[in-house]
Amino acid sequence: MQPSRIPPIITLITDFGFVDHYVGTMKGVLLSRCPDARLIDISHEIPAFSIHAGAYAIDQAAPYFPPGTVHVVVVDPGVGTERKAILVEALEQYFIAPDNGVLSLILARDQNAKGYEITNRDLWLPSPSSTFHGRDVFAPVAAALACGAARPRNVGSFASQIVRLAGFSAQQSESGLWRGAVLSIDRFGNIITNFKASELPILESSEFALRVKDREITAFRKTFGDAPAGLCFAYFGSSGYLEIGANQRNAAADLGIKVGEAVTLRVTIG
Repeated sequence: MQPSRIPPIITLITDFGFVDHYVGTMKGVLLSRCPDARLIDISHEIPAFSIHAGAYAIDQAAPYFPPGTVHVVVVDPGVGTERKAILVEALEQYFIAPDNGVLSLILARDQNAKGYEITNRDLWLPSPSSTFHGRDVFAPVAAALACGAARPRNVGSFASQIVRLAGFSAQQSESGLWRGAVLSIDRFGNIITNFKASELPILESSEFALRVKDREITAFRKTFGDAPAGLCFAYFGSSGYLEIGANQRNAAADLGIKVGEAVTLRVTIG
């Protein structure tokens, strides 16, 4: 007996939300061109135009998908401009996105990543719109890759340079002082910073002050159940980063902070 073929997997990350037809229309293109594809919604609630939040989302999700998965990331405030559309081979998977930095963290994960500019119009929908490349460019190219109708070299020429955004890595400015930023905020209002948990185990046993705007967070807890209701505290999240939460409250709303805003961390050493 021949083993059954594993259906191709295509994931979607956008800032489209679900009020409009955009997500459904993209899925229509994908299924028309690759009928047996399994479509996985990672998120369509990325804050509008937030390239950093989109980059964080795909970086968190991609390592848990099997080789050959095709990821489509459409957070594209520059749609219709001179920005390139790109395909990146990394982590034994494929990533299709605008060349605006939304794949910065994926590129950092895989030093052997290869990029291609998507220029082969034979793979696009006819007469592409200047405002909906998700439908007319990204979706049909993703479908062609997923169903085996195209290989990466068929989408266009090798891209020697791909946009990589700064601000994803926290910087130590002096002994005991780091400057970072908010990478993402989840639906519970938990704030994900770009301070890597693996570099800050000292927080569990040392005094620290995590400054967010005009507030300082000085409490560390391992989990929400260890904190009294309403306490705003720092913890090491499943993201692998230092996060800020409040037990049974929305920490981001309480602190009035948004994705991309600055956060500083001062640790008492010695």
